[in-house]
Amino acid sequence: MKTKYTFPIIAMSFITIMAVYFLINPSYEKSLEAKYYYEIGDYKESYSLAKESFSMDVYNRMAATIMAQSTISLKYESYIKQAQEYLKQINEMANKESISDADRARIKLMSEIVTNSYSKLAPSIITDSELVVEAKKHHDNFEKLLEKVTK
Repeated sequence: MKTKYTFPIIAMSFITIMAVYFLINPSYEKSLEAKYYYEIGDYKESYSLAKESFSMDVYNRMAATIMAQSTISLKYESYIKQAQEYLKQINEMANKESISDADRARIKLMSEIVTNSYSKLAPSIITDSELVVEAKKHHDNFEKLLEKVTK
């Protein structure tokens, strides 16, 4: 009869000790904070906190994972910002009465940069799907633009 209760009590004690360690350890506390910032889309802060957490405890897999995911998301954000900036510049050139050969060459170069940069992006399972979809949309638009400019 005693062994019937002994094993569950030991197991619950072990789980409780692990939970307390997880919540009290400063490295894991920072990891949880980094996870929060990752979930709300503040990838720069998430990366910073995860890196700090990882430096406290190099065996903190949660910090390593969040740091890697934040890096991927930051690359997507950077790609999207670059595509938007190039699109803004292209629209300014297109609003002129005529597009010069130099402007065409610049548009072609910008389009090639955006389309080639897209191949360097590699989403993971937990990468924000909105970032992936928006990056794909920009890539497709610049591919179409590149086709028009090269004809």
